[in-house]
Amino acid sequence: MDVNKLSDIYTDYLLACQGQITATGISEFTGNTICHDQFTRLLSSGFFSSESLWKKTKSMCHEIRNSEAVLIFDDSIEEKKYTDSNELMQWHFDHTVGRCVKGVNFLTALYHSNDISLPVCVDFVKKTKPSINKKGKAIMKSEITKNEMFRNMLYQSSYNLDFKYVLNDSWFSSVENMAFCKIVCKKDFIMAVKDNRRVALSQEDKKNGVYVNIKSLGLEECVMSVYFEKLDFPILLSKQVFKNGDGSTGELYLASSDLSLTFSQITTIYKKRWKVEEYHKSIKSNAAFSKSPTRTPKTLISHFIASITAYVKLELIKIRTSKNHFALKSKINMAATKAAYLELRKLSTPISNLDLDFA
Repeated sequence: MDVNKLSDIYTDYLLACQGQITATGISEFTGNTICHDQFTRLLSSGFFSSESLWKKTKSMCHEIRNSEAVLIFDDSIEEKKYTDSNELMQWHFDHTVGRCVKGVNFLTALYHSNDISLPVCVDFVKKTKPSINKKGKAIMKSEITKNEMFRNMLYQSSYNLDFKYVLNDSWFSSVENMAFCKIVCKKDFIMAVKDNRRVALSQEDKKNGVYVNIKSLGLEECVMSVYFEKLDFPILLSKQVFKNGDGSTGELYLASSDLSLTFSQITTIYKKRWKVEEYHKSIKSNAAFSKSPTRTPKTLISHFIASITAYVKLELIKIRTSKNHFALKSKINMAATKAAYLELRKLSTPISNLDLDFA
């Protein structure tokens, strides 16, 4: 069978299946018209890749592009505590829980325009280099850092796509990344920065090495042009104060390379970064991201990218139906439950008073 058709069946199955993904299960899903070995070979072939993902989304990205399009970067960890360790399944620090977890760590570039979010590039942290940490414990490290992955993906995306701003959290807001974004890729950015960063208030202060902590600046609901050390252009800095769900207040410092923006514009544009969180939640909850039938690094990556490709299908259905991913998944699940009930009725002794009409 044509590999493109085979991949379509696999990604459809990821959206339709209610349980664990297996090659034999997919074969049964097709009425055993396709041997399970074909799906095994599909995942081993390397067909699913960041390049195949881009081919899937390329035409759609060009259709939805506008002057306000943004490219959002963020990484996430899918915890897999019981999966055997390999270069992909390693221990990573998860800032959302404040500890190291075992699983897969991946970085995505998400193109957002006209309320549509499409992943255009993805890469995975592979720890292949033995090392010793500060406590003298043997660990594995990656040959390439996530910031290097960020720059590689940004360079590739800036060549392929039109977008106005790059959005990311403080993990990727190093001076080196800022310079690469503005000077090499010629793109403006809005990045969250940590509150321990130091800035100069003028070119003269920068020249004399006079820097102050950004916490000392009165930035609430306003903007200020400042200079970061080792950065040759000014940055617009602002502070957003917000309320958390538990009633506490939080602060978010934002740095923009576009000096024409107001405080309101900076915060409004940066809100779009939340779309990448919705993307992470959807692939994990709706597209069977964690339910891989494989164990080797190559086949695991194939499954993960297939799951992301399935997310793209959901995003297209969202456009046609005006329903969000979770509403769509709920509708699929209900249809599956009804089909299972009808099959149960066929296998059971008919009981007239339970004859329900699902028409």
